[in-house]
Amino acid sequence: MVSDDAADADMQGAEMVMHVRTCDDQQITVPFHIKQTGGEWDRSRTWVFTRLGDDALRLKHDHRHADGESDDVTMYGGDTADAGTAQRQSFPVDQFSIDMFKREGLDASTTNVWSVEVNPADQDGAQFAYQLSRSKALGAPEDRNFRVEFDLTSPIEVPPAPWGHETNKQQPTEE
Repeated sequence: MVSDDAADADMQGAEMVMHVRTCDDQQITVPFHIKQTGGEWDRSRTWVFTRLGDDALRLKHDHRHADGESDDVTMYGGDTADAGTAQRQSFPVDQFSIDMFKREGLDASTTNVWSVEVNPADQDGAQFAYQLSRSKALGAPEDRNFRVEFDLTSPIEVPPAPWGHETNKQQPTEE
């Protein structure tokens, strides 16, 4: 983690890994695991990127419990609002997510913007970065910045499947 937002103090210094679990012409899934203080891995998060035609992408966050069941707050995210670049895409919060956040009492999240940056593995400084941001200037109650960067130059052993995907359980869908 490279951000130092006070809201993420419990994650500071934690070991984190991401890996591309599935990749085809329409969808990429990227589990994000965080090692907990006791040494256990939290495998609750998967980023799901979906192609929407030729000029748009969707990012959804699949959150699961250790038993594989979907969290009450899952499949939130948004669609790209512009073409972005080959290295950076941004995903402003969508209406489905705004409605869920309000229903779950997470009003601060209704202005979220998620961004992903990729510097390919064959380049100097190769990395994958994920960022969540919100700002008072755009209507958030407070500024927020969460950013993790992953070194793509040092491959890791494939981690265990994210929770709920050990037996290829059906992905939750938007209603």
